[in-house]
Amino acid sequence: MTPTDSRTSGSHQARRVAWAAFIGSTIEWYDFFLYATAAALVFNAQFFPSADPAVGSIAAFGTLAAGFVSRPLGGLVMGHFGDRYGRKNTLIASLLIMGLCTVAIGLIPTYSAIGVAAPILLTLMRVIQGIGLGGEWGGAVVLTLEHAPKNRRGLYGAAPQMGVPAGLIAANLAVLGLTRALGEDAFNSWGWRIPFLLSLLLIAVGMYLRLSIEESHAYSELAEPAVRQKLPVAEVLQEHWRSVLRACFVVVGNSSVAYVFMTYVLSYGKQTLHIDATFLLLSVIGGAVMWLVSAPLWGQLGDRWGLRRLFLVGGYIRVAWALAFLPVVDTGNKPLIFVFMLSMGLVLSMTHASVGVMTALMFPLKIRYTGSSAAYQIGSLLGGGITPLVAASLMKATGTSMSITLYILAVGLISLAATKGLSRDDVGEGVSAAEREPQPQKV
Repeated sequence: MTPTDSRTSGSHQARRVAWAAFIGSTIEWYDFFLYATAAALVFNAQFFPSADPAVGSIAAFGTLAAGFVSRPLGGLVMGHFGDRYGRKNTLIASLLIMGLCTVAIGLIPTYSAIGVAAPILLTLMRVIQGIGLGGEWGGAVVLTLEHAPKNRRGLYGAAPQMGVPAGLIAANLAVLGLTRALGEDAFNSWGWRIPFLLSLLLIAVGMYLRLSIEESHAYSELAEPAVRQKLPVAEVLQEHWRSVLRACFVVVGNSSVAYVFMTYVLSYGKQTLHIDATFLLLSVIGGAVMWLVSAPLWGQLGDRWGLRRLFLVGGYIRVAWALAFLPVVDTGNKPLIFVFMLSMGLVLSMTHASVGVMTALMFPLKIRYTGSSAAYQIGSLLGGGITPLVAASLMKATGTSMSITLYILAVGLISLAATKGLSRDDVGEGVSAAEREPQPQKV
């Protein structure tokens, strides 16, 4: 094979991996967001009946947070297998774990049928979902990064990130379509189970795609016994814990704002402001569409500007947007809310498109899956995982959305400070340790 043929074959495989990462990530995030949407709209009544709807919402968001708590564990466990035995096989396992748990949620009887066992089973499935997703994100980003041309990492690295808004769109369209087709009462009673059960078909699609891709060439070379790390998590915790902490604080701001927009606003708008749930879902979908279509553009800009620079500019804009978000929602002005939700898509996409590659490049190749997964999932827990729960609790305690705005402002400023502390070497734009050739270990 000539060098030209080799480059052409490599580019083809890189595109194929990027598409597989996008589709697979979309399926897994569909599963994850489907639960989040149901937690905001249905689960408080079906699994946590209470005379006070606010208390039921706090309990439902508590199970949402449980999935985030298990995501760092999933990142460490699945990351170990991804660094030790291969990215591709671990991604297949994460897809099966996530999909089968989603189907199981659609089969759980409600509180009225089996009592306290219902929320216990729901929480257990959510925890296992979190383990699956904890391994999914890191594997998809790392595998795509390791196939991508070095001058197009931002563009290719945006592909698995695009699965987030795509999964959000698919989950909300499923809920919205079934609500309109069945009626709100029927959907809240039993129709909510259908989109969970449909995940069985999505598993088949995802499995087909993931079985067709190749392991990354960089990992295949690394997988020699002389250089392969026997216990990746030990090296991450002993030698790279500072990188884990820095990456966590970079991630936390984006995740916090995203889950106020994607999840909390559905509950807040419906229960507190009495805004039509269909309008809220359409607004979230509209914002997610903008998020999805703009991601490749931000990825390309990251390749030209530098990932850190793009993330910093987007971080400042995101903080300003977060300050205005809930005050705009509080106006109850639907056209204004809708336009503002669309703008959210552009703002979140600007930082979200680059954060995957930035995080992965902060770790050496031999522990990249474990390190990036652990860092991102801990950051997501501290950001998106607890934010809807904190927001619901703050609203109940203070009676004003300003307390929530101040909270996400503080988190956003922490994230900006962490990003400003990164150097070009930290994110792979200089001669970083993460990109140097691994040296064989002495035996």
